[in-house]
Amino acid sequence: MFEQNKTFLSFSVNDQDSALHFYRDVLKLTVSEMEYGLEVKTHGAGTIFIYPKETHQAATFTLLNFVVADIDAAVKALKVKEVNFESYHSPPLITDENNICNMPEMNMKQAWFRDPAGNIHSLIQQVNSGA
Repeated sequence: MFEQNKTFLSFSVNDQDSALHFYRDVLKLTVSEMEYGLEVKTHGAGTIFIYPKETHQAATFTLLNFVVADIDAAVKALKVKEVNFESYHSPPLITDENNICNMPEMNMKQAWFRDPAGNIHSLIQQVNSGA
């Protein structure tokens, strides 16, 4: 029934102008302003629709995962742009001094950050298991 249908992700923010700046200027994604929100184009994941909502409540889970080749460089570049990263100290999520969680059992490293509306996103780097 749905295998031939187009799908897209959508989520809310409390301030469309702040979201526009964050996704276009900070994350460098292709963003178009539309009548009822923002259309964000991503490589691989397709289109994301971000809409303003007066009663917005930030997601308590990760919405978007951005796969990067070098997580250390990506975290550093976003911190320069004043993006704040989350710190976690409870297993299985323990972040280091650079806010990166090393998960060798999953062959990846991950770092979480929030958009201006408080929604959680992450950077992920796939790493070789050494085998």
